[in-house]
Amino acid sequence: MMLRIDWKRLHSYALAGVLMGAASLVAVPHGAAHAQTAVSRGLPDFTELVEQVGPSVVNIRTSEKVSARANTNGMDEDMLEFFKRFGVPIPNMPRQQRPQRPQPEEEQPRGVGSGFILTADGYVMTNAHVVDGADEVIVTLTDKREFKAKIVGADKRTDVAVVKIEATGLPAVKVGDVSRLKVGEWVMAIGSPFGLESTVTAGIVSAKQRDTGDYLPFIQTDVAINPGNSGGPLINMRGEVVGINSQIYSRSGGFMGISFAIPMDEAIRVSDQLRATGRVTRGRIGVQVGQVTKDVAESIGLGKASGALVTGVEAGSPADKAGIEAGDIITRFDGKPIDKLADLPRMVGNTKPGTKSSVTVFRRGSAKDLGITIAEIEGDKPASKTAEREEKPKASAAAQLVGLSVSPLTDAQKKELKIRGGVVVNAATDAAARAGLREGDIILSIANTEISGVKDFEAALAKVDKSKPINVLYRRGEWAQYALIRPAK
Repeated sequence: MMLRIDWKRLHSYALAGVLMGAASLVAVPHGAAHAQTAVSRGLPDFTELVEQVGPSVVNIRTSEKVSARANTNGMDEDMLEFFKRFGVPIPNMPRQQRPQRPQPEEEQPRGVGSGFILTADGYVMTNAHVVDGADEVIVTLTDKREFKAKIVGADKRTDVAVVKIEATGLPAVKVGDVSRLKVGEWVMAIGSPFGLESTVTAGIVSAKQRDTGDYLPFIQTDVAINPGNSGGPLINMRGEVVGINSQIYSRSGGFMGISFAIPMDEAIRVSDQLRATGRVTRGRIGVQVGQVTKDVAESIGLGKASGALVTGVEAGSPADKAGIEAGDIITRFDGKPIDKLADLPRMVGNTKPGTKSSVTVFRRGSAKDLGITIAEIEGDKPASKTAEREEKPKASAAAQLVGLSVSPLTDAQKKELKIRGGVVVNAATDAAARAGLREGDIILSIANTEISGVKDFEAALAKVDKSKPINVLYRRGEWAQYALIRPAK
């Protein structure tokens, strides 16, 4: 609506003394006053939430038995926790300040964090990194009572830990439904940033399902979080805990408006296992996976850049037994689509070991369903060394067109690498080098055509349209990946 003002009439009113203040002459479009009132009424008041949830939030101090160490540099525990958690290098101690001889072992403060009471009988939830390496954990309640806590269990993959204090009748938090959380919704945090207990900060949910880790889709907020807030609750306007404040994004070391919280549904799933057995059991299938790019998806006929590219298969693993191969793209797990790379480890990890599941793989232009039995997750195995390569023959004319010189694999190499065929790259120049290929890589397929030897390699190259990018599946060490060779025109 266009607003028009009669300036002459307005001036005459002023001369006549009718002007009663600047505020009374401000023209307001129809409905604007009502909207302004609605906005004012909509602003949140956190006072009741603080009174309701505040007593459930605790301060956590940790200490460890140490001898003389040169890594403290005279800094207090808050700064040490900051450097450790947020990836800031610890400054080197000047040589003259370093201890010259060993000192007796003693208890030294290690870190400060936050937590919240999960149950009335003394179970407290916090971050794994808050209690990691601690010999003693002290939990302080808002009424100033202090308790020595026992670490029930900690899971570094999700950064969730549970500790237990000997107390009853404690004010436990109410756990909220994360699925109801909406982007733009107001949330509040309570914790002990820099050791300042019961500090309240507030903001909004900036994003959900933010992928910053293998097993967790984080809640992103703009709530001010600093060292010492770690492990504290993220609370919605109903007074329910919806997340555990865990990380920040920062280039300066201070809060920059981006914080991450572990969703409570994930945290509860972990805490239930920690309380029951002291550890978390996860499923595994024994594959290394990578991102499927748009270019690769289009070149192999997948179309949409989705799924998880299998870059390596562990020998004897469930994936190996199921027939999954390096270069496959896993598009579904137990019938559920893998939209992005992080979906697969999350789905598999949440599956109970021993479960019979299914995976759908996209291989050389078509989809294939495979049955698989989930195993229990274990530590990564060291990669074995690639076999020594023999004499390198001169590159063929077909290979020279794309900048490649290759040679056949020996039977011993195939057996060690557990592959049926392929060729070894002796040299990569021009287009091949620009695509990232290098000496020692093993080419497994070209343009969706499996390569068993040099003859297949040359035949496949002869057939491809060299005016378009050529997709090459190759193996480097233990892992396989795609490259796109773009021949010079």
